[in-house]
Amino acid sequence: MFTLLVFMCFGGEVQKEKIEDIEHVQRCLMSELSRFGVLNLLPGVVTRVLLRKRWQELLDLRQAQKDVFTQLIKTIKNVSDGDGGVICYVDTLLKLQLPEENRKLDEGEVVALCSEFLTAGTDTTCMALEWVMANIVKYTHVQKRVVEEIKEVLGDRKDKEVKEEDLNKLPYLKDVILEGLRRHDVTEDVIFVTEDVVLNDYLVPKNVTVNFMVAEMGRDPRVWEDPMEFKPERFLSSGFEAFDIIGSKKVKMMPFGAGRRACPPYNLAMFHLEYFVAKLVWNFEWKASSGGNVDLSRKQEFTMVMKHPLHAQIYPRF
Repeated sequence: MFTLLVFMCFGGEVQKEKIEDIEHVQRCLMSELSRFGVLNLLPGVVTRVLLRKRWQELLDLRQAQKDVFTQLIKTIKNVSDGDGGVICYVDTLLKLQLPEENRKLDEGEVVALCSEFLTAGTDTTCMALEWVMANIVKYTHVQKRVVEEIKEVLGDRKDKEVKEEDLNKLPYLKDVILEGLRRHDVTEDVIFVTEDVVLNDYLVPKNVTVNFMVAEMGRDPRVWEDPMEFKPERFLSSGFEAFDIIGSKKVKMMPFGAGRRACPPYNLAMFHLEYFVAKLVWNFEWKASSGGNVDLSRKQEFTMVMKHPLHAQIYPRF
C-alpha cells in the first residue's frame, strides 16, 4: 500500500532504495510525534532553551525528510509531462497557484503536502487494519463467520479467489470493519474556534483549540449497547449501506470525520480494509500467539496504535 502511494505521489521515477528511505523517515516522524508534542505546550522561545535537544531531534528528522523528498521533487520538475506520461501528485502541486498571494507553493510546502498525503493514505488505514485483525484473532467465532460467508459467496468457483466484485456480497465482513472502526478509532480531531460558541451551556471562547475525543463517540453507552464489546452483529439490522458512517444525518461515530468536511476518499479506505481482511482471513487461519492472549492496550503516536503490536500464528487454509 505504501509503495503504491509513493508512486502516486512521485510518479515512476522512484527507485526501490528511495521508497525505503521515504518509508523510514516517515515512520520515524510518526513514531516520535508524541515525544515532540510537548514542544507545543510552551512558547517556542522557551522550549528551544529548555528542550533544545528534543528540538534538534525534530529539526534533524525534518531535514532528513526534506532531503529525501526534495531530490525526487527536483527530478519531477526536470521531467516533461508532455510525452503522455502519468501525472503524479507532485505534478499537480508544482502547477498550483495560490490566488491570494499570487505565487506557487515553495519547496517546503510541497514537502509538507507530500508527507501529509503519504501519512493520511497509509498510517490510518494500516493501523485500522491491525486493530481489526487483532479482534479477528482474539474472537475466533468472528473469524469463523467471515470465512463461512466468503465460502458461501465463492461457492464452487475453481479459482477460490476473493475479487473486488465479491465484496458487496459480504455484509458480515463490512460489519466487522465497521465494528473495528467504532471500537478502535485511530484518529482524534482538533479544530480552531474563530468565534465564541455556547455548547450545552458551556462557553467555548474564540481563538482556542478544541480537541474532540472522536474515539469516545463510538464508545458512548447512551448510543451503543455494550460499547466495549466487539460485536459486529450490532450493524446487521441497519446494513452497511444504511449506516451513516460520515454523520450526514446523525453522528454516532466519526472514523472519517463528519458532514461536508469528512475524509473525501473514505470509500477507498473502506475498500482497502475489506479487501485486505477478506484476503488475509480467507487464505490463512489466524491464531493468537503468546499463550492465546491478544493485548488490546493502546498508545498514542501519530494515530492510536496497539501498545503491543499484533503477533499471531498463521496457517494456510489451502
